[in-house]
Amino acid sequence: MTDKTTLCDIGFIGLGVMGKNLALNLADNGYKIAAFDLDTEKVEAAIEQDELERNDGPQRIFPCTSYTELLSKLTSPHLIILSVPAGAPVDDVCHKLMDAGIQADDIIVDTGNSLWTDTVEREARYEGRFLFFSTAVSGGEVGARFGASLMPSGDRYAWTRIEPIFKAIAAKVDPDTGKPIERHEPGNPVTEGEPCATYIGETGSGHYVKMVHNGIEYADMQLICEAYNIMRTGLKMEPKEIAAIFRKWNEGELNSYLIEISAEVLEHIDEETNQPLVDIILDKAGQKGTGLWTAVSSLQVGAPSPTITSAVYARALSTQKDNRVAASKVLAGPELKDLGLSKEEVIEQLHDALYCSKICAYAQGFQLMSMAAKEHGWVLDFAGIAKIWRAGCIIRAVFLQSIADAYERDEELANLLIDPFFAGQIAKYQNNWRRTIANSSLIGIPVGAFSSALAYYDSYRSAVLPANLLQGQRDFFGAHTFARADKNDGKMYHVEWSKPGRPVVKVK
Repeated sequence: MTDKTTLCDIGFIGLGVMGKNLALNLADNGYKIAAFDLDTEKVEAAIEQDELERNDGPQRIFPCTSYTELLSKLTSPHLIILSVPAGAPVDDVCHKLMDAGIQADDIIVDTGNSLWTDTVEREARYEGRFLFFSTAVSGGEVGARFGASLMPSGDRYAWTRIEPIFKAIAAKVDPDTGKPIERHEPGNPVTEGEPCATYIGETGSGHYVKMVHNGIEYADMQLICEAYNIMRTGLKMEPKEIAAIFRKWNEGELNSYLIEISAEVLEHIDEETNQPLVDIILDKAGQKGTGLWTAVSSLQVGAPSPTITSAVYARALSTQKDNRVAASKVLAGPELKDLGLSKEEVIEQLHDALYCSKICAYAQGFQLMSMAAKEHGWVLDFAGIAKIWRAGCIIRAVFLQSIADAYERDEELANLLIDPFFAGQIAKYQNNWRRTIANSSLIGIPVGAFSSALAYYDSYRSAVLPANLLQGQRDFFGAHTFARADKNDGKMYHVEWSKPGRPVVKVK
């Protein structure tokens, strides 16, 4: 008979970069882990890292060679966390665990970057066999190791069992300042502050929120890159000079993890060439799909997210390197090369443009979540979501405290742009935003994300848009009908356009 005192608290499957670090994070917080991976070298690496970090303390991570052995080493009911690639591998592990004897009251938690609709399907598929639960994880390798932003969703009973564990391993923020409390010391986890983990809602909602997080991340990164390009190409500034500007910006409204790491990237010197590394990196950006998923969902839901979508397109366009090089020798740009502005004026305008565009990108993401929640019957706490993004995740920023405050002022806020604080911020800074876009266009520097954000803002603040002409066009060629601005009768109308002078006729 197994000695219960030797049993582990949590089973962990998948010990790649994220998995190993999550397992070590759990161990730091007092949990004993039974670990398994099809690649035995990854298991060995996790055990070695545990031995190195526990300083002769008791063993915290225990290797397993099979799914059956893993179950035998766990307290009952079993809690098993998966950190495996999204898609078929998740289902493969679930089936292997069912074959090994998992029970109906056991919990399997998917922490991968799964598409939210797959998560919904899985919970239905495995109902009655075990409790399938999902938790989106943001923060990369460091977040997994020392505190990530966690977005759990699914069965509420499962959450009551998981909650203390996830709140222990989550990133923490100072409740007064809203800033991250960070300590990157193995064996000494941050226990004070507010945890960046909260129950998001029904099945799939956590992964949906994480998907939108990543879409906002795409937009935020692209906006920073466009600001960099204006300074590098338009002002001919060296990378270290731009890094200094970013560090200065990081002390104010633009304080964020992405601004911080952008400065570090720009300061890094390539050892082989002794040149700034950013000048050596090929300008072809990769993507793993979550930005694309967000863009597609925004189209499906009907929530305009042009800045997020523009960022996805920017990455796609960057991959056409050979075509761009060829086009650069054929396509003419503007003759104007100098706007007659000082470097200081351009940088000040650029700061304001980045800030206003960032507000619009987040407004788009939060409105998308709001519209999706209504469509799928979710109840999302947007103040709570903003709070768990203040630390641990890639888009963590002081800016998110203002978003949380906005939703605490008005839980039914239709759009961040109409919150008094954000409306005031854009009113204050928009002239420089407009100048940045106009000036960049005049000298031929592409600012697709900046431009899309401004167009979104100007469209959202317009009481009347040219969609009236569009509806006339649709009715002309397709008899799609239209509503009348001078009547509020709920009826749709159609004109027999091929017969000029005929009256408008009502259609059902």
